[in-house]
Amino acid sequence: MSRSPSIHAARLTRREALLFEAGIKLGGIFHQYLGTPVAPGTARTLERAIESAVGLQPFVRHVRVRIRPARGGPAGRGRFAYRYLTPEMLEVRVGLADGDEEVEARLDHRPDLRYPLMSVLRAGPRAKGRGRTIRRSVP
Repeated sequence: MSRSPSIHAARLTRREALLFEAGIKLGGIFHQYLGTPVAPGTARTLERAIESAVGLQPFVRHVRVRIRPARGGPAGRGRFAYRYLTPEMLEVRVGLADGDEEVEARLDHRPDLRYPLMSVLRAGPRAKGRGRTIRRSVP
């Protein structure tokens, strides 16, 4: 397995470096955007903004953010009819690639754990036929 370029002080494989990067990206989304005002009419815009921001970062091949405002607490009324983004609302997938290695990870609220769990879905050699074009977001 090939080694990652020397951006890390430790000798990491490309896969290990990608797993680290996936965790950073998911943790960044979680801690940076919680508390953002969101309503059903603005959720899609916030999803695209998060995808675009994360998509700028190194190694990112795709980002998909889904915000489910109905999973949040009660909304206010009138001009205060919105909620704050909470862990229960977020569903995120990120795909990263470097050379012949790729990683896919997710952040999803687990009701059974009452916890926003970050997990690795796939890590290993890039499947044949996958292009090298970076996609900033996945519809």
